[in-house]
Amino acid sequence: MSESTVDYDQMETADYLDLVQEYRSKLQEILKPGRYEHSLSVSFTCICLAMRYGISIRKAEIAGLIHDCAKQFSNDELITLCRENGVNLTEELIQSPQVIHSIYGPSYARQAFHVTDQEVLSAVYYHTLGKPDMSMLEKIVFTADYIEARRDQAKRLPELRMLAFTDIDQCIYEINKDTIDYLEKSGKSVCQDTMQTYAYYKQLIDRRQEEK
Repeated sequence: MSESTVDYDQMETADYLDLVQEYRSKLQEILKPGRYEHSLSVSFTCICLAMRYGISIRKAEIAGLIHDCAKQFSNDELITLCRENGVNLTEELIQSPQVIHSIYGPSYARQAFHVTDQEVLSAVYYHTLGKPDMSMLEKIVFTADYIEARRDQAKRLPELRMLAFTDIDQCIYEINKDTIDYLEKSGKSVCQDTMQTYAYYKQLIDRRQEEK
């Protein structure tokens, strides 16, 4: 697989499908079966959301497919890899190692999958913590990771799955709200990035309500 800056949307269909199959085969080799199935399910959910919100279906599929590509590494390995590759980790992130795969993900996606599309790499980076004012692709991967069909733990999944296709900004707000509630009740720390994402989308939703 050679590094390429080609626009996925400009690729011939056969070439694009070959690339997708190549990515899938690579992921199947490096990920545990459950994580691989999750990656496929996220990619399919991203496709559907991209159709709904009118962005590149192919970019959404690729971003969803590779979003967890760095999940093969242990927490200690991820911390070491970030340090070796110049990926900045705050002390807060080190104390929340379950999110580091997304921080290292873009670097690994470049190395192992030769992905160079910055929109796709950014969506991989922000798929766990989010950020204020996400791009539509970032919103879609963030949301799809939470609502995909293999997920079954979150209490409000049916409601959030419907909301994702009617108002993705409110869905992001609700996902963050539920995530923060879960972490606080579990006695776990909440990253400031998550809090900032929550605050931004809460303000956005509150402003909408005021304007009605």
